[in-house]
Amino acid sequence: MRSSAIARRYAQALILIGKEDGQAEIYREELNNLVGLMDREPVFEQSVSNPLYNAKSRRNVLQAVLKKLELSQIMNSFLLLLFDKGRIKFLRDVSSYYNILADELKGIIRANLISATELSSESFEQIRNSLSKLTGKQVLLDTKLDASLIGGVITKIGDLVLDGSIKTQLQNMRESLKRGESV
Repeated sequence: MRSSAIARRYAQALILIGKEDGQAEIYREELNNLVGLMDREPVFEQSVSNPLYNAKSRRNVLQAVLKKLELSQIMNSFLLLLFDKGRIKFLRDVSSYYNILADELKGIIRANLISATELSSESFEQIRNSLSKLTGKQVLLDTKLDASLIGGVITKIGDLVLDGSIKTQLQNMRESLKRGESV
């Protein structure tokens, strides 16, 4: 099974628990804090995820750190389950998917906006508002520049891609001309 599928499955399980007990935001914060600790202390991450070390010793290290962090009982159990199932190495991915699911729970979705040039704040807000109306949710836009688009924008929301780039329009015209269609 691919790592993203594994991470998604664990994130979905945790978000279901968070929905049920109303602690979804607390779990998000706890996951993010633990991932932050792993970023700051790569030795900690190695000591709990490297299979070359003794499993019992790795679990003891994890338990000691969890005790110091004073996480919720659900999070402690969740992290120990990840460890016991050999999935602790996927914690970053689990956290990423969990953040997406927690945002969706709050009515927030993330979208990517790729443009050929820097957009004005008015254009940015107009696109964000249009996407919010389209989806019925609050939209957080991550922007990127790609000069190869020539002009226009490409917006990605999950699996949906809205391509309004000049580059794509030119490619479509070229394909139509090759097929002998009128443009």
